[in-house]
Amino acid sequence: MVIDISAFYSNWNASGEKEVWIDMEVIKSRLGVFPIVKKEPFRLHLENVENKRLLIQGETDVTVSIPCDRCLSEVPVRLHLVIDKELPIEVSEGISTEEKPSETQDGDDDNLEQLEYMNGCQLDADRLAYGEMLFAWPAKVLCKDDCRGICPGCGANRNESSCQCEQPVPDLRMAAFQDVFNKFKEV
Repeated sequence: MVIDISAFYSNWNASGEKEVWIDMEVIKSRLGVFPIVKKEPFRLHLENVENKRLLIQGETDVTVSIPCDRCLSEVPVRLHLVIDKELPIEVSEGISTEEKPSETQDGDDDNLEQLEYMNGCQLDADRLAYGEMLFAWPAKVLCKDDCRGICPGCGANRNESSCQCEQPVPDLRMAAFQDVFNKFKEV
């Protein structure tokens, strides 16, 4: 969803709220394509502070279907997005998404990030939310804490059934080490 925020640029100390919908149905990243299974509209607070900077704030929850890291079954994961951006007004007015990073005034990371979701006085809420989703993405996703994963031999989900693959025979020379590991398993 693209929002026109020109009224906040031109009016000294203007503030207000806009209801925002995320139009994305999937999240595409280097990790793959993940469907968004639940999303809700949220309020985005916009404020011009002394005609020097623009504050953009809001919160929402998005539920994404991500495969379990061990067994690959789909897990609904709730991502809590907190949007809290502060943009200098004089820089935001002149930047468009077609400009190359080398053409920005300062060339710093904040201005480069702005190129992603600002186009003049147009705010792309989907791109803004996408960046926050990547930031809130979990490092590891498990369907349950004691997920047994899939069998490396036959590919069976060991949470649903036990496979008929041969279990490795332990080396008798390593039995003493195995006893130590079993004794201190909680550590």
